[in-house]
Amino acid sequence: MLHRTLCLTSILALSAGAAQAEMNFNRIASFPVVKNMAEGEDSKRETSPEIIDVTADGMTLVYTDSPLGVLGRIDITDAANPKPLGNIALPGEPTSVAVIGQTAFVGVNTSESYTAPSGKLNAIDVVTGKVLASCDLGGQPDSVAKAQDGSFIAVAIENERDEDLNDGIIPQGPAGDLVLAALNDGKLDCGGITRVDLTGLAEVAPSDPEPEYVDINAEGEIVITMQENNHIAVVSKDGELLSHFSAGAVDLEGIDATDERGALIFTESQQGRKREPDAVKWLDKDHFATANEGDYEGGSRGWTIFHQDGTVVYESGASFEHAIVQIGHYPDKRSDSKGVEPESVTAATYGDMDLAFVGSERGSVVGVYDVADLTNPVLKQLLPSGVGPEGYVTIPGRNLLVSANEKDLIDDKGARAHVMIYELQDAPASYPMLTSDGADELIGWGAISGMVADEGGIVWAVSDSFYGFQPSIFKIDTNATPARITDVIRITRNGAPAQKLDLEGITLDGKGGFYVASEGRTERLIPHAIYHVKADGSIKNLKGEIGIPPELAAVEKRFGFEGITKVDNTLWMAVQREWKDDPKNHVKLVAYNLETKEWGAVHYPKAEPDTGWVGLSEIVAHGDYFYVIERDNQHDHRAVTKKIYRIPAADMVPAPLGGDLPVVTKEEVRDLLPDLTATGGYVLDKVEGLAIAADGTAWVSTDNDGVDDHSGETMFFNIGKIDDAVVN
Repeated sequence: MLHRTLCLTSILALSAGAAQAEMNFNRIASFPVVKNMAEGEDSKRETSPEIIDVTADGMTLVYTDSPLGVLGRIDITDAANPKPLGNIALPGEPTSVAVIGQTAFVGVNTSESYTAPSGKLNAIDVVTGKVLASCDLGGQPDSVAKAQDGSFIAVAIENERDEDLNDGIIPQGPAGDLVLAALNDGKLDCGGITRVDLTGLAEVAPSDPEPEYVDINAEGEIVITMQENNHIAVVSKDGELLSHFSAGAVDLEGIDATDERGALIFTESQQGRKREPDAVKWLDKDHFATANEGDYEGGSRGWTIFHQDGTVVYESGASFEHAIVQIGHYPDKRSDSKGVEPESVTAATYGDMDLAFVGSERGSVVGVYDVADLTNPVLKQLLPSGVGPEGYVTIPGRNLLVSANEKDLIDDKGARAHVMIYELQDAPASYPMLTSDGADELIGWGAISGMVADEGGIVWAVSDSFYGFQPSIFKIDTNATPARITDVIRITRNGAPAQKLDLEGITLDGKGGFYVASEGRTERLIPHAIYHVKADGSIKNLKGEIGIPPELAAVEKRFGFEGITKVDNTLWMAVQREWKDDPKNHVKLVAYNLETKEWGAVHYPKAEPDTGWVGLSEIVAHGDYFYVIERDNQHDHRAVTKKIYRIPAADMVPAPLGGDLPVVTKEEVRDLLPDLTATGGYVLDKVEGLAIAADGTAWVSTDNDGVDDHSGETMFFNIGKIDDAVVN
């Protein structure tokens, strides 16, 4: 009952925080770690910032990069403008780092195999890169933590299992343990190592403890999670076992537990879900928090506060995940597994605020909680992160928070891995920009594509094929801050969901309903088409589907209609990229007359791509012009084209299909790159929504790909009056 009550408390606090001018964290910078590669290095290799810490002066970030086998460094003297300091090569795979002064203590995995694990604890001068000392750990290190008084280092020796052996079920020897390495005047003493045996403690595979994460409180007591064993232990600085207990299980209600059905349905449950905690962090000398990511059999989608005697004093249940659902960051493809996967947790005091930070690996967000009352934490904010946040470091002396985001999507031509920096400011929260908080039901959403403005500040939006088994129209109230999804209309046909639609555009029919454009996939026998949808979501009678004519079908390609608008009795659709009969860098704007049933088109001249491709992703008629979004498919620092152009309505005279088409003229209205970096993040590739109200007020949105290999971030912002935005 406790976590259900707290869910409401947390959501109310989150919405209040966005509306009031109070202290909030806002992202101020994003650093692509590929910039730490030396000149001439192959920058197409994977790079991945994972565990991160900071030097004592708060000016240099230090992170592990496992794929490159290096320790990366970033100069944050000017936190809003981080600068590369280069990488330090290591003799193996770095797994964790803790910094004391200017010395980094790095766990390095040198294992030959799962059955012959080995590793080192290296002390490295952060400035020079010199190895000051190196201790043999006798096993594969995972987490590294520093004593608050600088007297020792604790290392979790995981000796991880082979997931391909016996379906990954443990026990699989050799067993892991805990190593305590003494420091004398800040210097690593390899002769002063204590090993703590953790076998025989857990109910799950007691012969094979696999320690995952460690933290040390002010009294020098070490808490250690054994994730696969679903167990937690507390050990004194002398290596004495003080307590140990099962991490327990949680009954989850109101979750989506079915994988890859292309629908967000939060009516299911999981009973007795093992917590299997990953990260752990002391909140005071007696209490610590765990992020319950889960591993083989568990993952309770939330976080927990324990007393060190094993008593649970707070359990988030599904409330953390529900808050993530409301801001569009829910990873639907992880539904049957571990949902948003809280993996990291840290804490610090900023001024008079005791705060905990819970990171969702799959949702790519961090929740900021006020933990002044450990029995009743209050969710203050949700901050957008890069893809797959792994580690965080708090720098309260500078009012900074930093995330390390491990996922590098270079193989998928996506965003590179980033480190992101947030500052606690006396300012409103800049994120989220769109939320379903406050709706009568829990509304999941994502992959926002086409939009259209209605009266009274209402914008209607559709989501694309990622949710093809639950095609939806979302009602957005732009009068609220952040803008709020207040209702959802499910599109149906014959009383059932109109499955497999790839909705990329929406416009009003003038009678309370809509016309929506669906992008087809010929190889899957899904046609390009237009659908007439009534106000209740049902596709209007047998004539509600308008298929493309033979002249278009003969030349079509996968990339079809990416927007739709209506002028009098004519629908206009923007085709995203060239079809078979289009000249290079020209795409069709296709017209369909609802009265005469005639088709026609004009050609639109798009930009030559710098890298990848350039296409159209929206079309909106307003006044004497048609407005389009023209964008490339590039992320972050590689993005070039993210622009709004306008076309004189006088140019939009469709010619018959199959012959030469007139080429319209275009005028740049707004370069969106400054807007896309205004919140300190990297440039998102899919600018797909544009809505223009009768008075010219315009809103722009981005598509978050359903949080699939994406940060999940959705930008939804007002650019003012479109008529005033033309570039001179």
